[in-house]
Amino acid sequence: MDICPSDIMHIDSTYRRAYNIEPNFCWECFACVKACPQNAIDVRGYAEFAPLGHSVRVLREESKGTISWKIVFRDGREKNFESPIRTTPWGSIKSPSDYPAPSKDAFKTQELAHEPESLNIDDLPTLAAYEIKHGAV
Repeated sequence: MDICPSDIMHIDSTYRRAYNIEPNFCWECFACVKACPQNAIDVRGYAEFAPLGHSVRVLREESKGTISWKIVFRDGREKNFESPIRTTPWGSIKSPSDYPAPSKDAFKTQELAHEPESLNIDDLPTLAAYEIKHGAV
């Protein structure tokens, strides 16, 4: 509940499950689902895979490193999905403290911290001054 970047997850006192109090403000990042150790969060399904009249049960399976989605349609049919919790091996992402502090010159560039090396590229694509159109279009 506390991991929600929009602060819209609350506990239903009857069912003792977390729910979204303002679905229109949900980013659908599912950080709550990934973080909940009790699988106690009900989510709405995307319209692309679950039409009206369905229920969605999400199961975080730490041992398998997956999140499983079980959709029950209103006619009783079930469909199951499975996604990895993460797409990189555990421990493969460097912490910000593992990078050197930016230099004073780094603050004068358009690049974000640790770019382009953190993107695994040599250079960010840029436009030369003569390629930039000045004035009215």
